[in-house]
Amino acid sequence: MMVFVVVILAAQACNGGYSPTPTPPKTPEKLATEALTSTATISWALASVNAVTRDGTNVTELYTNFELILNSGSSKTYISRNNNDLFDNSGNWSFAGANFDKFILAGSKPASGREVSFTRTGDNLRLTFTIPAPGARINGVLAVAGSYTFNLVKK
Repeated sequence: MMVFVVVILAAQACNGGYSPTPTPPKTPEKLATEALTSTATISWALASVNAVTRDGTNVTELYTNFELILNSGSSKTYISRNNNDLFDNSGNWSFAGANFDKFILAGSKPASGREVSFTRTGDNLRLTFTIPAPGARINGVLAVAGSYTFNLVKK
């Protein structure tokens, strides 16, 4: 019996009362940021031939080789390529509201300043947003008003 007590006391002494500090849970903002950028930057590209729709009509051919690069550094930045003047080529992004399920791209192009809803499933990212009719022309020629869906895949 005495040996048993000594073994228990020795085991407790070795532990030294140490218990690891639990990692605090991630905030909703941190989880949303990681969904868009992982731990730093993610490059998103069109997922398929039917990757972009406007009002339910396939317009993917207007955005061939589209790419959206989102960065979560000290200032959240983005770069877009092959955007057919729907997005600015670069700028900052921020979350819209406290639910962290929408973001806004800064800039002057039609998609800028709009709330962009996003859903990430694995390596897929779905963006949806609407551009209202007033001011929805590019260079006074191409009307871009409508409800857009971009289906992207992690590059």
